[in-house]
Amino acid sequence: MSQRIGIALVPFLAVALFAQGPRAGGGGFGGPGGFAGRGPGLLGAGPGSRTPVTGAPYSGTETLQTQETLADGNQIVRKQQSMVFRDSQGRVRTEQTITPTDSAKAPFTIVTIFDPVAGYQYVLDSSKMTARQRSLPKFDGARQPFPGRTPPSGANAPQRTTTDLGIQVVNGVAAKGTQITQTIPAGAIGNVQPIQVVRITWVANELKVPVSIKTSDPRFGNRDMELTNITQSEPSASLFVVPAGYTIEQGGRRPRQ
Repeated sequence: MSQRIGIALVPFLAVALFAQGPRAGGGGFGGPGGFAGRGPGLLGAGPGSRTPVTGAPYSGTETLQTQETLADGNQIVRKQQSMVFRDSQGRVRTEQTITPTDSAKAPFTIVTIFDPVAGYQYVLDSSKMTARQRSLPKFDGARQPFPGRTPPSGANAPQRTTTDLGIQVVNGVAAKGTQITQTIPAGAIGNVQPIQVVRITWVANELKVPVSIKTSDPRFGNRDMELTNITQSEPSASLFVVPAGYTIEQGGRRPRQ
């Protein structure tokens, strides 16, 4: 099955979903995996975030699995795994190995380096030895809302409830849980019956990063993000610089297979 960087992912790369912390987001309920149609990354601020988290270094393995059940009962299951690193300065590195469907092409690695200190984001492609450089918006210390769709109003407005799940140990760290249930009224998007979308998020207290997000949406199936193998120590500084031998190019496009 062909993979493309960015499918069901937050801006920039898959592993960027949960590199830093929860992000405020606009409403709407028009897309897969999330109330605002941006996938589970809505609740995880990674390289797309304008609110870097400092003083809480870590590394871990991020796994994103999606499961869609077709009308005939058949299922489509996709699984992606990435490594994520964050240092005390709030710099984030994410890396994912891509295996092309063309057997003649060798696997390669895509690395994203989010550096709010220098003010740049880099996307490294090991198959081309290139690093795409992009300037980051200036961070003024305030949490910035992520632009989204404007939710319907009136009779078509979704009904949203939030439940505090308390604090539990999830994937080895203490995390605070929240369940958001959103009901789309019958007729709001041509639906005969109401549609209920449920998302359960666990955010690590110390790291300020989601370690588990489970979303159930009857329109698009189930999505499960888990951050595991968490190590709360300072990653090597070499992980957050462009390696020697890479050609730096300007522009923000993501490489594709």
